[in-house]
Amino acid sequence: MTLTVRMVRRARKGVGWRALAMTMSLLVMATWLEPSQSLPQGAPETVCDTMLPFHSGGSVLPQNSVSPFSVETSASTVGQGQTVRVDVTGVPEGLTFGGFMVQARNRNPPHQIVGQFSPARDGTVKLMNCENSVNNSATHSNAGAKPQVYLEWQSPVDFLGQVVFNATIAQSYSEFWVGVPSNPVQIVRRDLGAVPLPTAGPQPAFGAALPTTRAPYVPPNYVAPSAVAATADPFYNGCGVSKNCFGFPDGCVNTKTCNSIAAVTVRGDIYEFEIQSGRGSNAAYVAVGLSDDAKMGEDLTTECVPENGRVTLYSSYTSATPYAAVRASVPQNSARLLNASIVDGVIYCRVERDPVTVVKGRTFDLRRQQYHLLVASGSSLKENSVGYHDIGRLPTGKAINLAEVQDLSGSSNLLVQLHGAFMIAAWIGTTSLGIIFARYFKQTWVGSQSCGKDQWFAWHRLLMVTTWSLTIAAYILIWVELKRAVWHAHSIIGLITVILCFLQPIGALFRPGPNDKKRPYFNWGHWLGGNLAHILGIVTIFFSVKLPKAELPEWMDWILVGFVVVHVLVHLIFSIGLCLNHWQITGMASERHLSQRANTFQMGEMSPHHQQHAMRNGMSMERKMDAPYGAMRKGLLGVYGVVLVLFVVVLILLVVLAPIEQFLGKS
Repeated sequence: MTLTVRMVRRARKGVGWRALAMTMSLLVMATWLEPSQSLPQGAPETVCDTMLPFHSGGSVLPQNSVSPFSVETSASTVGQGQTVRVDVTGVPEGLTFGGFMVQARNRNPPHQIVGQFSPARDGTVKLMNCENSVNNSATHSNAGAKPQVYLEWQSPVDFLGQVVFNATIAQSYSEFWVGVPSNPVQIVRRDLGAVPLPTAGPQPAFGAALPTTRAPYVPPNYVAPSAVAATADPFYNGCGVSKNCFGFPDGCVNTKTCNSIAAVTVRGDIYEFEIQSGRGSNAAYVAVGLSDDAKMGEDLTTECVPENGRVTLYSSYTSATPYAAVRASVPQNSARLLNASIVDGVIYCRVERDPVTVVKGRTFDLRRQQYHLLVASGSSLKENSVGYHDIGRLPTGKAINLAEVQDLSGSSNLLVQLHGAFMIAAWIGTTSLGIIFARYFKQTWVGSQSCGKDQWFAWHRLLMVTTWSLTIAAYILIWVELKRAVWHAHSIIGLITVILCFLQPIGALFRPGPNDKKRPYFNWGHWLGGNLAHILGIVTIFFSVKLPKAELPEWMDWILVGFVVVHVLVHLIFSIGLCLNHWQITGMASERHLSQRANTFQMGEMSPHHQQHAMRNGMSMERKMDAPYGAMRKGLLGVYGVVLVLFVVVLILLVVLAPIEQFLGKS
């Protein structure tokens, strides 16, 4: 057996297909090296290279005469991804054969097997997986007499050139022919299709491309893709009856118009997953995940990815921080590809998963545990994983027992969206404005009050109470949604922010009086707690952009950076104005003090007590009117308020409409 394989490989490195055909006819010289068995149910995959039948009781040489059987194709030119019919028949009508094996190989080195065969409707064909590819060879499923066999073969989507169908055909136990070739078939670009050529004149020799006046083979009952109605898709057969089906957009299973769809069929301990992308979606992959919480992250995923003209299966475990689909963490033999295809850009695969898979110490038990189905597809791939699910993503609204067939609907992200919207309104909006009032507007609107309090304090208190209420509500909402603690940078810093926010108004209730010795300590503590909470709140929002569950765009970081820049600039301008106010007020008070001192000089020197009293009276008089530059402060506050509202509205829209790429794609 080793010798025969070696001879085939040497022949593949030779000058062409004729050398390979001649070599295969001589391979029988080496069959005496190994005992073998008769396999009436079809050829084993161990003979993928040699295509030699083995019989028990010794070796039987193949016939060296011209084969009475032929391998014919329905077209000599076919487009990428199109289907060709392959006929194996006897030249004299009525001649029968028992066994066969057929492959399509590149006519030029390295003579690799290409394309895929489709299962026969009458069950007479068994498909084989040679050279680690799916369904690229065909053999008999029984050794009964057959006058002919019809096969359907799909050309690869990434191959251009000539292929030759090569067959081994056994008429009886001792009579078989090896290396029966077809005429070459030219694979051209899909948009060219089969080009009719004139057939007059001399025929080319074997090995040249043959002209044809026949169009590519069309399978029975075939309807052009543009004319296929959504209801004709066989994927939806049995949905809600014999298998669970779920896809997006929500409700698409009923209308049979899913952009991506997954189905689960359970038979005992056999768990079969079917996944399919939508027509015209330009998907680079389609995947289904098993999730505990209906959110991306820490899920077991099954991914079907077209690679080199065939669909490849991957199993991954998605990590939450940072998000990644890690294939190395999952035993790849925990799932097996049963069937796959890519036709007109539609990816399809059928996969069998083990009932139990252990990943990083975590057990996914399909028999005993309930899971959300999470369907996703995207138009890009990363180096070792799938790309972002920009085409769409949707989890089921509830975790299910996969064996229980039921109608499924999508989950709602309302609580997560409200959590994000409340936190943005609180820490980007009301907190930022409340701090501005407390720091820079104590000497503005002097003499005007609301509810018995100065204007600056009334607005500061209203804004901060709003911050406190939104923060507590948002924290409760996310706990209701998650139902468990999830620790990462966003959640840890967010918890610290919530604690500081909760304590601020409680501390304010114990504020010492204006003349109390402890009042400066309170002022510094209140200032430090408020500003620290504000800074941590903004940092927490930055970390939320990286969370896969939030599905926020990465460019949202730049919007947050823009807000920080504007906020810092406004603080800088207000601070400069505050310094100018202080210098001007101090100068006015000093001038008034000198004037009073000159007028009373003849009455004698004022005591220190009188000096301090006069200074306080001067400052008190200043407090009865707005500090200088009041109009500038009010104007800047108005501009800042408008800009702040714009930032808050844009950020909230990104949260509520997440994933925004999918929303923009629909619109």
